[in-house]
Amino acid sequence: MITISLCMIVKNEEEVLEQCLSSVEDICDEMIIVDTGSTDQTKDIAKKFTDKVLDFEWIDNFSAARNFSFRQATSDYILWLDADDVLLEEDQNKLKALKKKLDFSVDAVSMIYHIAFDEYGNPTFSFRRNRLVKRERNFKWIGPVHEYLEVYGHILPADIAITHRKSTKSNDSNTSDRNLKIYEKRVEQGEKFTPRDLFYYGNELKDHQYYEKAIKYYQEFLNTKKGWVEDEIRACINMAACYRALGDLDKEIDALVQSIKYDVPRPEVSCRLGDLYKEKKLFKKAIIWYQLAIQVDLENSMGFQEKVYSTWYPHLQLCVCNWGIGEKELAWEHNKKAKMYRPDDPQVAYNEQVFAAYFANK
Repeated sequence: MITISLCMIVKNEEEVLEQCLSSVEDICDEMIIVDTGSTDQTKDIAKKFTDKVLDFEWIDNFSAARNFSFRQATSDYILWLDADDVLLEEDQNKLKALKKKLDFSVDAVSMIYHIAFDEYGNPTFSFRRNRLVKRERNFKWIGPVHEYLEVYGHILPADIAITHRKSTKSNDSNTSDRNLKIYEKRVEQGEKFTPRDLFYYGNELKDHQYYEKAIKYYQEFLNTKKGWVEDEIRACINMAACYRALGDLDKEIDALVQSIKYDVPRPEVSCRLGDLYKEKKLFKKAIIWYQLAIQVDLENSMGFQEKVYSTWYPHLQLCVCNWGIGEKELAWEHNKKAKMYRPDDPQVAYNEQVFAAYFANK
């Protein structure tokens, strides 16, 4: 059976760290917690679980801190988490089972990362990340911010999920501005950005509502033609969102359509295009796009997946559109499918009342 080192970097995580470490303490053979300048009880909490609590002077470089943590590991494989991540009981059991049977030929294990949820606890935004990596391969983290772990070789996709449980402190303005400030400092210093930097700087600008500047960097990223295809698609989607915020409907459409040149339409793209036709009451054209959103299979994709656009949302819109063209029975079927995902949704409930009245008078 393999051994596992947990490697983490932390700062002021007293609110969430214990739940994170508790969820993996029975799985990991050692825990290495690297603190980058906590002023709360983070280090004291970490010391309840391990004596390997180390300090690292913060230099505005996440990769440097993560690589330092990796260098301290002694086990066969390294598991990395953030302090606001947990493994739920089902996923703990899956990881325990994997630990017992994992073949040493595997260089890395990718796991699903759930980072947003609806009011019913269903994941709404997920993607895959390489979470468990063979120590002897000496994989490195790259990039000062929005860093990534450069992994290659035999990668095993597992059905294990990491659940993100955001701290209430994460809305603090200093925390939310941190990445943007790091990028701005690099711009001021005249640093040449990689395609990945351009993309993630665009994301930070968009999130802080600097829409025109975000569009500029997304376009610069796309012009390099050297980005990961999933990032290229996301850049187009995010540009569309920026144009919508700016009130430019035509360019929003152009950005959505541009995403299709990179791969099949993502469900979010299909739904947004469907929305545009639905707003104009062009229901038959809208139906084409909503149907496509349901049909595209991206289950094993490493890219971002917003489940809302491939589950209840297109079904709810198909209900409206089919009603609009007189296909009442089909509309009813789609409303029932939407209800499977959102049993207490007020729009679904309203539709049921409409259908009840319609069928009663039929």
